[in-house]
Amino acid sequence: MPNSEKIMRMLFSQRAMNFGGALACAAMIGYALFAQYVLHEEPCPLCLFQRFEVIALGVVFLAAAAHNPGKIGARIYAVLIVLAALTAIATAAWHLWIQSLPPGSVPSCGANLGYLFEIMSVVEVIQKVFSGSGECQQVDLLLGLSWPWWTVISATLLGAAGAWRNWCGK
Repeated sequence: MPNSEKIMRMLFSQRAMNFGGALACAAMIGYALFAQYVLHEEPCPLCLFQRFEVIALGVVFLAAAAHNPGKIGARIYAVLIVLAALTAIATAAWHLWIQSLPPGSVPSCGANLGYLFEIMSVVEVIQKVFSGSGECQQVDLLLGLSWPWWTVISATLLGAAGAWRNWCGK
């Protein structure tokens, strides 16, 4: 087998693809933190939920890379990757819907997420966040697309690639 073919197999192995997925998720979170702390773009509650979901997706990818499972284990990871990606996509899609509403149709900004967790149960916080608030309607663009659009695109690509590579095996 020629050296270039060995290198290509290694680069696109199940373990390498899972590690790449984890790195992509880490890069997304890294840029979100850069935008928050350097560019001073404060995340809304839905943005924070999307961060948690991208972190969860990255953790599944990292676990799959570390474990490097056989066929059945890889298929379990494929399902977990799809579930994590779909959760991020669903939250981002809801965020896009809130951003599409006419100004004034979304409730005004509320308390920050940390305070909400102090005074409410987790279920109540989730219900409040998904009802939307004024800060969730703000549109910040990166290369012409809003943050939720980037989450939809990234989670779709990562979820599809991770599912395909883990489901189809080594």
